[in-house]
Amino acid sequence: MVSDINVTPLIDVVLVLLIIFMVITPMLSRGVDVDLPKAKHHESKQDTGEQIVVSIKEKGELYFEQGKVSDLKQLQQKVEEALRKSPGKPVFLKADQRIKYKVAREVMEMLNKAGAQSVALGTTDDKG
Repeated sequence: MVSDINVTPLIDVVLVLLIIFMVITPMLSRGVDVDLPKAKHHESKQDTGEQIVVSIKEKGELYFEQGKVSDLKQLQQKVEEALRKSPGKPVFLKADQRIKYKVAREVMEMLNKAGAQSVALGTTDDKG
């Protein structure tokens, strides 16, 4: 007696899971959700999970990854600590489009003082 294993149901399940992951993965974004400024020549990059994510919300609230920080000094300490653990790690700055430029500039200067070698600014594609 020859016994064969029917793998068709397994293939069906794997394909459904693959489709689910392909649809959901682009929707996942790290950091806090902010209304990013629009750019005509927007360059889309995949989130590899390697970046340090710093976010600034509309009212000037600062976030390191998902956690809210009270001020620039506390944010600088968290960024310095993360860069000590993995030097040269890039920083991704997500700033709400409604904040004043002064706030974003102060955060960028702080990131420089904290030792960030590269800072990428988050934008969305301007469809118009």
